[in-house]
Amino acid sequence: MKSTAGNTALTRESEPDIGQHACSVTFDVFPHLAGFPELQHAVFTRKGGNSTAPFDSLNVSFGVGDESDAVARNRELLKVCFGNAKLVYCRQVHGDRVVRVPSAAGPTGDGRPTVGDALITDAPGTVLVIQVADCQAVLLYDPVNRAVANIHSGWRGSAVDIIGRTVAAMSRHFGTNPQDLHAAIGPSLGPCCAEFVNYRTEIPRQYWSYRGAGDRFDFWSLSCDQMRAAGIPTQRIQTDGRCTRCRTDRFFSYRAAKTTGRFAVAIGLRRNGSGRRHRPVASAHAGRRSRQPGRGS
Repeated sequence: MKSTAGNTALTRESEPDIGQHACSVTFDVFPHLAGFPELQHAVFTRKGGNSTAPFDSLNVSFGVGDESDAVARNRELLKVCFGNAKLVYCRQVHGDRVVRVPSAAGPTGDGRPTVGDALITDAPGTVLVIQVADCQAVLLYDPVNRAVANIHSGWRGSAVDIIGRTVAAMSRHFGTNPQDLHAAIGPSLGPCCAEFVNYRTEIPRQYWSYRGAGDRFDFWSLSCDQMRAAGIPTQRIQTDGRCTRCRTDRFFSYRAAKTTGRFAVAIGLRRNGSGRRHRPVASAHAGRRSRQPGRGS
């Protein structure tokens, strides 16, 4: 089995305040994204919301059986955290469709969401949200062209290389050079728990090398390798390193409880993003921390 490419770095819990906006829920941020003041991102948990068991409590999905009013209020909590920015969701179907979100249109939390599993935008004030409970949320940021992506990648997404497709879409729409991208993989099913007893019929043969003991697959390594194959430098890839199946105290996990919620991972450009577009030095932002998903996540 291949070892994980890129750096494993636990996200750091933030205090419940984003800039001047009162945020009543805590979240985590990726250190290597925290040096970009024009960027905001957050890895939310299952804590601090309005939903009752088994969706307790910050469930953001309308499609799992939770009370619609509770989900709406949970999504409003996220919106407040981002200063009432436009939060964009999609109806995730484990496919390979990449959706470009323009500044004045696109799926929102209040309307019918567009079907897709990856969202990309270069529009300030637009926050892209992916909902997960074992699948990976993969964040991409191009600081040169000021463009972001949020990818829903479960095992089906890995099989169709939705990460590579998203990088290609960013290059096509925004002129992104993959070597400029910074990437992060959120909390998700780890190699300790990603058991696929029917892998011979589910997982393409080309990915069987990621199989370990007990028919468990290392999809963290697979995603890192797909990012490297797309041209993203290893030193700009970070993996959260927390398995959602092992950490049900903090995250939702479908493997642990079939009836459960979905936690949110979000990324977007600030409305008032400052500074010129630039080509940063590869290590310029390494090791820095953010207390809010607005300050440089």
